[in-house]
Amino acid sequence: MIQAENDSQEKLKISGKILLVDDEPGLREAVQAYLEDSGFDVNVASNANQGWDILQSYLPDLVITDIMMPQIDGYQFLQKLREDPRFKALPVVFLTAKGMTTDRIQGYQAGCDAYLSKPFDPEELVAIVENLLERRVVATSQNEGENTPDIAVLASQIAEIKAMLMGKNAIAQTPSPIKIDLTPREQSVLDLVARGLMNKEIARDLNTSVRNVEKYVSRLFTKTGTNSRTELVRYALEHGLTK
Repeated sequence: MIQAENDSQEKLKISGKILLVDDEPGLREAVQAYLEDSGFDVNVASNANQGWDILQSYLPDLVITDIMMPQIDGYQFLQKLREDPRFKALPVVFLTAKGMTTDRIQGYQAGCDAYLSKPFDPEELVAIVENLLERRVVATSQNEGENTPDIAVLASQIAEIKAMLMGKNAIAQTPSPIKIDLTPREQSVLDLVARGLMNKEIARDLNTSVRNVEKYVSRLFTKTGTNSRTELVRYALEHGLTK
């Protein structure tokens, strides 16, 4: 029973970080307050340029942005995100007063993941955010190939990781280009991944479920801007994130 309760609590913690970009102070403050009351960590920007600057040190799990903003609009901001490998798969929600069907089509064609017209129900926004974050975790887990693993790929990754560990003293460490804040459990998972362990082995070591390990590995990918275990370990070694 205790384990089930812990797993349920860990599921609730998936919410993660959100960057909110909107040039309307009143709406920005109201949405930030509602999202924070719903358990999200929210950083805000009043325009796209400020939002881009924040992204260099604050890697969110999802971006919410207005479309009609001065200097750089939401479409241009989204294009800039998609051109950067770190943010290519980052979920983006458009908030806008432009609610015509043609506007929504343009938004989806530009690459947004959800489109919400103003005025909107805050509860609907929270539901959209939670759904996108959960889908991202599932997609990352499936891409990692743990459920139907390609043995050759997994063996290759483990071999690469072990080779890196053998020569890790020769790896020059540099400060991470982005701020990385890891929870104690995320650090434990990262240390075990860096030892060449797969999710089932990590789950046994930490006395948790494989599903929860997958969620933690997905968060590590998101926080470091990496897409595979090999990239994650290399990043961790280069920037001193693991022993």
